[in-house]
Amino acid sequence: MSILPQSLFSRRDLLKKSAVGFGNLALLSMLNEETQAASAKDPLSPKEPHFTPRAKRVIFLFMKGGPSHMDTFDYKPQLQKYDGKPFPFDKPRVQFAPTGNLLKSPWKFKQYGESGIHVSELFPNVAECVDDLCIINSLHGTNAAHGGASLKLHTGSDAFVRPSIGSWVTYGLGTENQNLPGFITICPTLAHGGVKNWSSAFLPAPYQGTPLGNAAVAAKQAQIEYIKNNFLSRKVQRKQVEFLNDLNRLHQDETGPNQILEDRIGSFELAFRMQEEVPQIQDISGETEATRKMYGLDEEKTADFGRQCLMARRFAERGVRFIQVSHSDQKVQWDQHGNLLEGHGKNAKEVDKPIAGLLKDLKQRGLLKDTLVVWGGEFGRTPTAQGKNGRDHNPEGFTMWLAGGGVKGGLKYGATDEFGYYATKDKMHIHDFHATLLHLLGMNHEKLTYRYAGRDFRLTDVAGHVAHGILA
Repeated sequence: MSILPQSLFSRRDLLKKSAVGFGNLALLSMLNEETQAASAKDPLSPKEPHFTPRAKRVIFLFMKGGPSHMDTFDYKPQLQKYDGKPFPFDKPRVQFAPTGNLLKSPWKFKQYGESGIHVSELFPNVAECVDDLCIINSLHGTNAAHGGASLKLHTGSDAFVRPSIGSWVTYGLGTENQNLPGFITICPTLAHGGVKNWSSAFLPAPYQGTPLGNAAVAAKQAQIEYIKNNFLSRKVQRKQVEFLNDLNRLHQDETGPNQILEDRIGSFELAFRMQEEVPQIQDISGETEATRKMYGLDEEKTADFGRQCLMARRFAERGVRFIQVSHSDQKVQWDQHGNLLEGHGKNAKEVDKPIAGLLKDLKQRGLLKDTLVVWGGEFGRTPTAQGKNGRDHNPEGFTMWLAGGGVKGGLKYGATDEFGYYATKDKMHIHDFHATLLHLLGMNHEKLTYRYAGRDFRLTDVAGHVAHGILA
């Protein structure tokens, strides 16, 4: 029996006129736990992978703007030797802008760990973890612009709106904590694709990434939108939920099943459950002083990104499937077309200690073995100079690294040419990279599909090969 006669107003009219608004519709989750548990349609419930996974979750450390590989993790002694000389090969047919002669790295490289891998002095703390890193020096893409390259890295397409990798992972595996989203993005950039980089696109709404703040907000102040209700008590919220739920049942009795409505209701329910769990995760008062220092929270330059990395660990241990952490501000952070020394120096200082802290913390807690940590940007930089002291965009060959989650540590995989312009050995296209990440999570990239507009879509489109050489 409904609470109000249907003739008084339609459900749509109520939603338009109510002061409650969509923010408070999150309170739909006040439905009792038995009802939630009995629902066989919960899209975020844990799902079985295609085969035994090496990793259960992903933390993606996104360095927006494109870090220079030959200044960080791709040591090029020939570049030092031939500094100022013309590039001896043909440059790519499509370039973002003209560049001049070869430009050596202003930073020294040193060998670290039992593996003896060379790492730039830009990353002295991450270098201490080098035996846990699988450094892929042979990434390559197809787009030399930030927007297209970012979309390619995040969604597999630089031309069409497609679901992000975090959405695909959550679609394939669900989440381990029903009180949290399967996919969280911490302080994401709103530029160069913006929300499309964490969008579920044509996948159902529950697989959308949930942003915690954005790049213009300090991590300490970052919040999930509408996470708090400052106007209603929980008792009143329950009455509100019961009322709205009755209207929902009435509407569905009249119209039949509605997937869009079900997805929206599910999202609102999740939003309410997050009201209790997310603030607990963001409250770091229980972390030890040693842990805070390990992430660099005691230093001004590292405190912001350090907090993001600490949040990533806390979300990971609570069962979130895919967590993205973005190093970006209102500028294009790693995009040093000029003043490479100052720009990359500042950027590396902000992230080096927090990243090392994250790796060490995960390892100490036994989480690194089944957490795949991914580091990198949308492309690399040119070994040739732009202006006097900058580097241009370079999607032809660049570096990303992985740690934990079933990859070989202390490994350099693939290579660029002797100067660092083109991927040459064990080349790994972005589609191959995605296929490999999904494989580590126990999913066959060719079988993880969703039917839309008359065809079966997948993250890797019609390409992609798993790089078995990096698997532990």
